[in-house]
Amino acid sequence: MGIDSLSQMLVPMKFQRGDIVLPEGEICRAMYFVERGMVRQFYYKNGKDVTEHFSFEGRIVFCIESFLKQEPSRLMVEALEPTMLYSIPYEPWHISMLQNQEMEMLYRKILEHALISSQEHADSQRFENASERYARLLATKPEIILRAPMLHIASFLQMTPETLSRVRSAHNK
Repeated sequence: MGIDSLSQMLVPMKFQRGDIVLPEGEICRAMYFVERGMVRQFYYKNGKDVTEHFSFEGRIVFCIESFLKQEPSRLMVEALEPTMLYSIPYEPWHISMLQNQEMEMLYRKILEHALISSQEHADSQRFENASERYARLLATKPEIILRAPMLHIASFLQMTPETLSRVRSAHNK
């Protein structure tokens, strides 16, 4: 089973805006490749909805801890637009990695990308002010600003919607 056989394990899935791809408490039994649309990973903390990550065309989304440990997820995945995903199920994926070095290398690249992305986001939250966080998002992932609801963007950038509005206004001047 080579990397070319990846297409054989893909399961197409369609979601409408607002649909939950992965509910809290379920085990993340697949990685999802976003063919079309946008999704977000989020959780609730003290009754507040907190957005942790956005994925859109050409990106992979999965709840990494749940996927790796095969334990229930504390995160949820929600479609923000009509979305077409390809599910890459855990079991066939792991079997293919045991049989093929190319698949193992691809998996390593996916995990490296997820780790780097997570670290960059954490560093941005720690070391940048609100205006710098917004400017970084605008420069690196403008699709999010163009397509995601402002409430979710504010949450992702760890600021109130009012602060995001002021930062956007100042940035546009």
